Amino acid sequence: MEENQKQKQFLVSSVSELTSSSSSLFSKTEPVFARLSLDSGSPELRIGQGAELSDAVVFNVKISQLFKLGPAESLCVSEANKEKSHSRGISIQFRNEEESRAFHCAFEQWKKEVVVQEPLNNGAVSTSKSKFDDKIEASSAKMYFHYYGQLLHQQNMLQDFVRTGTYYSAVIENRADFLGRVVVDVGAGSGILSLFAAQAGAKHVYAIEASEMADYARQLIAGNPSLNDKITVIKGKVEDVELPEKADILISEPMGTLLVNERMLESYVIARDRFLVQNGKMFPGVGRIHMAPFSDEYLYMEIANKATFWQQQNYFGVDLTPLHGSAYQGYFSQPVVDAFDSRLLVAPAVSHVINFSSVKEEDLYEIDVPLRFLSTVSTRIHGLACWFDVLFNGSTVQRWLTTAPGAPTTHWYQLRCVLPQPLYVMPGQEITGRLHLVAHKAQSYTIYLTLSALVGDMLQTSSVKLDLKEPYYRMSQPQAYSAAQDQNPSQLLQSDMQFPSRDDDGSILMQPPSPNELHSL
Repeated sequence: MEENQKQKQFLVSSVSELTSSSSSLFSKTEPVFARLSLDSGSPELRIGQGAELSDAVVFNVKISQLFKLGPAESLCVSEANKEKSHSRGISIQFRNEEESRAFHCAFEQWKKEVVVQEPLNNGAVSTSKSKFDDKIEASSAKMYFHYYGQLLHQQNMLQDFVRTGTYYSAVIENRADFLGRVVVDVGAGSGILSLFAAQAGAKHVYAIEASEMADYARQLIAGNPSLNDKITVIKGKVEDVELPEKADILISEPMGTLLVNERMLESYVIARDRFLVQNGKMFPGVGRIHMAPFSDEYLYMEIANKATFWQQQNYFGVDLTPLHGSAYQGYFSQPVVDAFDSRLLVAPAVSHVINFSSVKEEDLYEIDVPLRFLSTVSTRIHGLACWFDVLFNGSTVQRWLTTAPGAPTTHWYQLRCVLPQPLYVMPGQEITGRLHLVAHKAQSYTIYLTLSALVGDMLQTSSVKLDLKEPYYRMSQPQAYSAAQDQNPSQLLQSDMQFPSRDDDGSILMQPPSPNELHSL
């Protein structure tokens, strides 16, 4: 076997066409070689004689299959494609079993090679199987890209003026970070963030978008001729795209419900590892999930009462009660997405920080958060309330985009995990527990929540398993609260950050964090 970076070559005994005659394809006077190469830009198997492999039989490895017929004999079959309406098969006889095994290993490796469809002057897309495809169900990905390929859903996000306005302010107020720089927009959608980066003076923006929205993004960008020549839209997944140059800055809106839903943060991290120069900037660069226990009798009864339908013993002569327990669990397995009154919180929030600049992709597969709170009131705890914020750590201005209760409502709202069994607590009582998120192939997470509180000598514990993929979208406005829980919400929202005044666009203008604070992130 001969090997270099672009090819592997094997000496074989003979090669025969897979026909009724099974005649040999080459003369026996010269040696026959099977060469795997990337010379044409796509992995090929070329079988022929001489140094140049004259009159070679050529197979596209990507659409070919290799089968073992014996210890030293293999069958290579090329599938039909657009150019050829029929398949072709040849039998390859190796000199021994060891060389046959080595060829099979090399063939499979070559099949996985990354190949581009076009020159990389403006970026291209790999034709090999994506890492995204390996970890995400095809049905989930199809629905996901179909959803974001529609203008009405893009409009919903664009009309979230807190979201869009904060991004605009973070970019325009930090022109020094964008001026003359190469920018990659990860999951570009309509291309709005790419246009913001171009407005801020970016040298060039590569807008990567995998859904059909990429075509709309091209139209939108073309309709803004002063910025058009600065932006290249590449239709493909960030896991597959190849770019002709590194990026100085990444910009993206990878946040889902509870920050991590839809698992786009992983793609953002992959883009960082693939495209970002060392010490390059990420907009946003840090995300935080905030959590606090809450008391909401109305919400708890609303969910519990949904299952009363299954308590009927004579529904058209049918006893439905055997399914009541399963229905009850099913309703509590849905995280509640709505905007709630911050006075429902019964303890100061704790935070889990994710630094997008340093987190590993694998760290996002499982997220484990220990919980410890001190109750401020005597009440029943019905679950855990969650929200998130992200930091745009610009060189000139630092901005937070927050989804906290009491802040201007965003299309993310807030999220609450409701326990099937409430806990009783007294003022100053410790509440402990664990929030455990496990990623699954439907582009979301299974949530495992446990909360405990000690009452006298008795330990109360309540647990629930929820699917972040299947939330209960409730109401868009804050719900009523009990007057007994009326307390200062600013003390409960964040134990480590006070809310400063807001700009006109609803975003939060922050003083630059201290070097020690940023380092700790």
